[in-house]
Amino acid sequence: MKIINKISQSKYAVVGQWLFFIVLAALSGWFLEKVAMPAALLLGPMLCTITMGVLGFKIRMPKVCFKYSQGIIGCLIAHAMTLPILIEILGMWDVMLVTTVVTLLLSVLVGILSVRYGGLPGSTAAWGTSPGGAATMVAMAEDYGADARVVATMQYIRVICVVLMAALVSHILGDVHVPQEETIVVMQGSQTAVHFFLTLIVLLVGVYLGRFMPAGFLLIPMLLGTLLQLLGYVHIVIPHWLVAIAYGVIGAYIGFRFDRETLRYVMYAMPIMFAASMLLIILCGVSALFISWWLGVDYLSAYLATSPGGLDSLSVVAIDVHADIGLVMAMQTLRLFAVILTGPMLSKYIARFAVEKAS
Repeated sequence: MKIINKISQSKYAVVGQWLFFIVLAALSGWFLEKVAMPAALLLGPMLCTITMGVLGFKIRMPKVCFKYSQGIIGCLIAHAMTLPILIEILGMWDVMLVTTVVTLLLSVLVGILSVRYGGLPGSTAAWGTSPGGAATMVAMAEDYGADARVVATMQYIRVICVVLMAALVSHILGDVHVPQEETIVVMQGSQTAVHFFLTLIVLLVGVYLGRFMPAGFLLIPMLLGTLLQLLGYVHIVIPHWLVAIAYGVIGAYIGFRFDRETLRYVMYAMPIMFAASMLLIILCGVSALFISWWLGVDYLSAYLATSPGGLDSLSVVAIDVHADIGLVMAMQTLRLFAVILTGPMLSKYIARFAVEKAS
């Protein structure tokens, strides 16, 4: 603790804290990889930045780094998207629609329970339990009069719980080795400077255009890269070191959302936030059993597809364990837009239960 305080209070505080973060993140990621934990390079930085934030460190991951890291993951997913995978996804539209509706209904149930028995304000609980699009939900919640700090904390507690549970379940079940596994490869030996340069152009253009839609920093590079690769104009090439950096940045950005001030502000609601997140994850995990049976896919892919966000972190886990990335991304993306479209209506509905309780 004395060492941490010295780093925090020295005149070289910023440099010292960043060096401390880099070393700690690298060591934690390395350790989790050694114990075969999926998405270790995301989990390690995430856990160490949560610890740093609670201990009083003041540095934060710049948002621009987070945006481009999402774009890198989008390009990595685009590399895995082949025509047979896309055709398979189109044949699952009915299952994806049912799954999306079920997940939304489960989130409404958890929101109602949070209002009636957890003491959370109605609209705040509704936005906080929305299953996906954490950053988008926080922005929309503020526009509709909810407490943005509580919503942000609920959303990122859910994201952290989802990532940890997804990694744990993946670790227990192991790699699933779907038939498309060979397409989910980070090319190194056969990459060329030309293809890497074209991939960077896709990344830059995709992130720029991604400003104009929810989760666009991941989705637009993914869609643009998939289209250009299917048309034969580019072969997406992402070196391993760049993927590792993107994983770490995403994990650190999530972890740095928590600091002493935020936790002190929402401490009264922390138990119900954690309970609500875990309940939603468990209910979605149960629904994954049905999806796995209906589609005839492995349970891990169904579990990741039905987990309540976030899109970027779950895609990292799915790629890492060779799950059915097409299924996972399709369901996660569909649910994200469903949540955005229905968020205001659902928040008003859940808020009614808070009024009834007060009366």
